[in-house]
Amino acid sequence: MSDTDRAQTPAPRQKQQFELGTGPGRVLVWFYGVFTVAAASRSIVEMILDFEKAPLAYVLSALAAVVYGFITYSLVRGGEKARRAALMCCAAELAGVLIVGTWTLVEPSAFPDSTVWSGFGMGYLFIPVILPVTGMMWLRRARTA
Repeated sequence: MSDTDRAQTPAPRQKQQFELGTGPGRVLVWFYGVFTVAAASRSIVEMILDFEKAPLAYVLSALAAVVYGFITYSLVRGGEKARRAALMCCAAELAGVLIVGTWTLVEPSAFPDSTVWSGFGMGYLFIPVILPVTGMMWLRRARTA
């Protein structure tokens, strides 16, 4: 086999790792990062200043911040385990948004103050309901890449 024959032989395909935080994933990292800071700072301030007013709302906002932070970390970290974990968290986030959003519309007295997920994220331009759907679409695409 000559050198020219070797050059024409295609190299064996190696499984490439799909980077979750690249391309459109970078936009998701940015949004989730901003929402982590927004939800965490809001819930911390509200819990310190007026926890008795609406403890459920403030704890739910803190929970949203934790979920957002974990998804941000998973997207940045990358890899199949992180992708699966982020996908499960996006599904949990969407369930939370739908449950809390419906709850705030059906029983507004349960929430004397709003959460990040109140009214399906109305106070945040509905991004809290759009973000997990977009995240799940990106993470499903990442699996097939």
